[in-house]
Amino acid sequence: MQNPMHTHGRRVPVMLVAALFVAACAQSRRTPRALPSAVTGFAAIQRSFDFRTIEVPTAKRTIASGIDDRGQIVGAYDDSVGTHGFVLRDDKFTTIDFPGAAFTVALGIGAHGEIVGAYRMPGEPAVNFHGFLRSGEGRFERVDSPPYKNTIAQRILPDGTILGCRHDDDFGASMKGAVLGAHNHSETQAFGSMHNGATPDLRRIVGLYNYAPRDRSAGYVIDDGEFKPLVVPGSNATSAWDVNAAGDVVGSYRDSIGVHGFLLTADGFISLNVPTAAMTRVFGINTDGAVVGSFDAGGRTHGFLATPTRAGRL
Repeated sequence: MQNPMHTHGRRVPVMLVAALFVAACAQSRRTPRALPSAVTGFAAIQRSFDFRTIEVPTAKRTIASGIDDRGQIVGAYDDSVGTHGFVLRDDKFTTIDFPGAAFTVALGIGAHGEIVGAYRMPGEPAVNFHGFLRSGEGRFERVDSPPYKNTIAQRILPDGTILGCRHDDDFGASMKGAVLGAHNHSETQAFGSMHNGATPDLRRIVGLYNYAPRDRSAGYVIDDGEFKPLVVPGSNATSAWDVNAAGDVVGSYRDSIGVHGFLLTADGFISLNVPTAAMTRVFGINTDGAVVGSFDAGGRTHGFLATPTRAGRL
């Protein structure tokens, strides 16, 4: 089978894959905690978080999309020129632009500093997205899923496996959640789906999909190959955006009040809302239970980092 991850005509170096595989084996022995059924509802005990706003200087909009176990954060921002990715390390922002692209977003960060995301070239329609991998040293490589036209690279696991989706000229019938790796390529058949995160051993994969009627969306959890819809009780739309090594899931949901973030643990759902925000969306979580996302306030979108307080740690 042809390697689904194309990198400017070159395969991912074998030694790099081997090194990442060793790291993955060291972290994959932990079995994800069992999740409650959808009818369990919200957890009886809520958790508390310390919130910090993430704002790229001069940005009109900032979104934090992913966080690693060292607390490094990736995301995207808009300025007067366009949309760019960023990585935040040691309180310093570094802009990420795929070479020649008109649009770049950084979505996930790996255990070795690799960053994955998506870009669009000048003149391409809005439906077009191409995946990229940026090494810890700053080298860019394409991530494609032929024969499909478009690929979104959402997360990267310690062994170098990338999760996301592939599609052609729509975000419906041709869009499928995908695992893209040098030795692993699989897809879900759920309509309009996207893989957004996984435990290091791939035993749990989370994402989102559309279902009949087609204007409804739900999250999903795939445990050891078994697909399970994930819907926050009382919501009319749910998206699962990430999962950490323990199996705790984060995402966003919409109800009659508005848009909220959520955390799903073995105890049930916990609603996450940035204080005073009109809307809150959660996109990433790390091993320590720190989460990142975006919120709307004052007519603008801002990124945020929410760290569990000592009493509220997982």
